Amino acid sequence: MSYVDPQTVEKAREMDLLTYLQNYEPNELVRLSDGTYCTRTHDSLKISNGKWMWWSRGFGGYSALDYLIKVKGLDFVQAVETIVGKCEVTQNINLQQKEIKQPKPLLLPDKSTSNRVIFRYLCGRGIDRELIDFCISKGKIFESLPYHDVVFVGFDKENNPRYASYRVTDDRRILGDCSGSDKHYSFRLADGVNDTVHIFECPIDLLSYATLLKINGYVYRKYNLLSLAGVYSANKKTGVGKVPAALENYLKDNSNTTRIAIHFDNDRSGREAATALINRLKNDYKVVDLPPPRGKDFNDFLCLQLNISKQKSKERNYER
Repeated sequence: MSYVDPQTVEKAREMDLLTYLQNYEPNELVRLSDGTYCTRTHDSLKISNGKWMWWSRGFGGYSALDYLIKVKGLDFVQAVETIVGKCEVTQNINLQQKEIKQPKPLLLPDKSTSNRVIFRYLCGRGIDRELIDFCISKGKIFESLPYHDVVFVGFDKENNPRYASYRVTDDRRILGDCSGSDKHYSFRLADGVNDTVHIFECPIDLLSYATLLKINGYVYRKYNLLSLAGVYSANKKTGVGKVPAALENYLKDNSNTTRIAIHFDNDRSGREAATALINRLKNDYKVVDLPPPRGKDFNDFLCLQLNISKQKSKERNYER
C-alpha cells in the first residue's frame, strides 16, 4: 500500500482549484465573469471565491485535491502525488488565491422562464399556492436552470440578494448554499413590525408554517418568519449555543423584538439546538420552544394535516 507522509498531504491540501487549473490545466479553465469560472469539460462546475461547486452532481469543495478525487476519479495517493509532483516542477507557485477583502459576490444560478417544476414540488409538499406565488413575485423563490432546483433567496435592507440556498425537486436529499451566500441574510418572510420572530431550520419548514397559519385563518404576512440556514449544537461544557448569524442580524436590525418562538425539528439535533439557544437568549428575550406537534418537522406536520403522503428522501451526504 502506498504511503504519503502528513507534511506532503498538507502541502497538497493548500492548493485551491483555480490555482491548480491556471498553472497546470489552463485549457480546461473558462472565465465566465470577474472572479467566476467553469471548466471546459463540465460547464456546470463553477469556481468562485476559493470554492468550487459541481451543480449537476450536487457537491463541491475547496481544494484541488477534492477536485482530483471527486471529479477526475483519482485515488487519494494519486491525487496528492499529482499536485506535489507538479509543484516540484514549477517553482515559486502561489498555492492559494489572494484573500478577497470585499464581500464575496453571490453566485446565483440562471433562472428558468417557467416555475412549473418548483410549483409541482412545493405544492406536492403541501405548500400553499398563493404563498408560492407571493414569494416568486418578490424574487424570494425561483426555479433554476439547467437543473430546475428550487432556489430560496435572502435580501439585505436595500433589497439586494445576499443569500441563496438550493434544493433539488425530486426524491433525493440534495441541498446547499449557493457560492457567496451570507447567512446573515437568509431566507425570510418578515417586516419587523411584530415584536415576535419565529425561527426555523430551513425554508421548507418556514413555508409549511406559513401555510398552516393561512389554513387556520391567520394572515401569514403579519408574522416575522426567519429561516436560520442551519442550527448549532450546545457547548458541551456550558450547555449554551451560538446565536445563528441570521438571527443575530435580525435582532440587531429589529430592536423591538421581545419574543423568539423556536420551531426546530423533533429530532435529536433540533431538540438540542433549541435547548442551547434558549440557554443563550433567555435572559434577554422571552424564548418559547414550539416544535411541530407531530412528525419530524413542520413540513411533516403539514403533510399529516393535509393527508399528503410525502415520499421519503434518499439520504445522501455531500461535502459542501
